Amino acid sequence: MRGLAEGGPEDADEMRLGDVGDPRQRRDVERLSVVAIHRVARAEHAAVGLFHGSAHAGGSWHDAGCSTMTSASYDRDPRVDEYVDALPEWQQAICRQVRDLVHAADPEVEETIKRRVQPYFVLQGNICALLATKDHVNVFLYDGAIVPDPEGIITAGHDNKTARTIAVYEGEPVNAPALRRMFEQIIANNRAGGWRRLKKQA
Repeated sequence: MRGLAEGGPEDADEMRLGDVGDPRQRRDVERLSVVAIHRVARAEHAAVGLFHGSAHAGGSWHDAGCSTMTSASYDRDPRVDEYVDALPEWQQAICRQVRDLVHAADPEVEETIKRRVQPYFVLQGNICALLATKDHVNVFLYDGAIVPDPEGIITAGHDNKTARTIAVYEGEPVNAPALRRMFEQIIANNRAGGWRRLKKQA
């Protein structure tokens, strides 16, 4: 895993102790060697932990390093925080994952509140909205029913002309790669004038 830390095992090996005659110099080289090796070991340990953390959540090395966005990476609307924080823990986890995914789809995504309490995510038009119910969380996708769903993650509203729904129940995983691709396509459609304009052009 060379490159994760400054220096590497090869650098430590270049300090050949047998070539050092002065005992004090030899001790200095030994200390430098140990420091270099420990530095690399710590970096490798951190990197492996990052990988396993992502894999446990169904991700990959690429997901862990490049493809996700944490709440510290984007501007948060405190009203959205308030909505999510009031939910049961399992619903909070779903909402936070969806929130991170939509922001990861494009760094210009903004969040707001509409319909008095409902979190919306927008970029040149609506992208999605969250609505927690008693036993599941609804993710409303404002795609005009034109974004492909090859993995079948849409659960309701298939023929709805404005928005379709993904219902996520307690214990169910979110298909993050598929959902992020849909977010990216909705955003691309918004930038191209919106699904209504695209439907007229089709």
